[in-house]
Amino acid sequence: MNVTNLNSLEPDAGDSDVLRPSFGSSIWASIENAIADDITSGRLTPGDKLAGEHQLAKRFGVNRHTVRHALAQLAAKGLVDVRHGLGTFVADTAVDYVLGRRTRFSENLSAAGLRGTHRLVESSVVKATKQIATSLGLRLGTLVYLIVAIGEANGRPITIAEHYFPARRFKGLPQRFSESQSVSRTLATFGVEDFTRERSVISARMPSKPIAVALKQSVQRPVLYVEAINVDADGTPVELGRTWFAGDLVQLIVSSEA
Repeated sequence: MNVTNLNSLEPDAGDSDVLRPSFGSSIWASIENAIADDITSGRLTPGDKLAGEHQLAKRFGVNRHTVRHALAQLAAKGLVDVRHGLGTFVADTAVDYVLGRRTRFSENLSAAGLRGTHRLVESSVVKATKQIATSLGLRLGTLVYLIVAIGEANGRPITIAEHYFPARRFKGLPQRFSESQSVSRTLATFGVEDFTRERSVISARMPSKPIAVALKQSVQRPVLYVEAINVDADGTPVELGRTWFAGDLVQLIVSSEA
């Protein structure tokens, strides 16, 4: 999947509800993905009770053990709550994500009782476009690092983001990010112990197919898009971030104090 130009791709027109196991995937994983799509697409909403194991087994043409394994995986990722004697319910997992002067992915999720991790998807060196150059205070065409990473909460993808950094200042940054899986920890290795958010622009939009696939949601469900510039203690831009949040899973809170 080429995700370098995530924002330029047009959304696909509709997804099928038919279960289609991908090559090399197990049947229970395909069932897990199908039910997860029911949740992220809005066909199932927080608090809804899922069909029983017998009904789900009939729906997917499998035995109840396979269904039970898929439900266990969904529960481990926080998508459903299994209540013994009552059934399985869609979990209320919307995350309050604070956008403030010091926005930190892992800290935000930790405050919500979740484990936040980044998974590197792509890294490359690109020439700064006019918009990127202006945001980072660089000349047009200056080399910058592009890091594309998926942010996960307890193993569940809730963001996919493009991070742009001045290549000359942060030589070797992709390798350090690959090791730390954190923007703040990576910048700290270059002596940027603290950085603050200079500006955030928030909008809602429909996702392109690569974004929807990365977030494991339907292309028909909107995402929240945030474009932000982070600066060091001297006010020099160190990062331009473009982040797509799973709209059904995240509630953005703008704070002047955080």
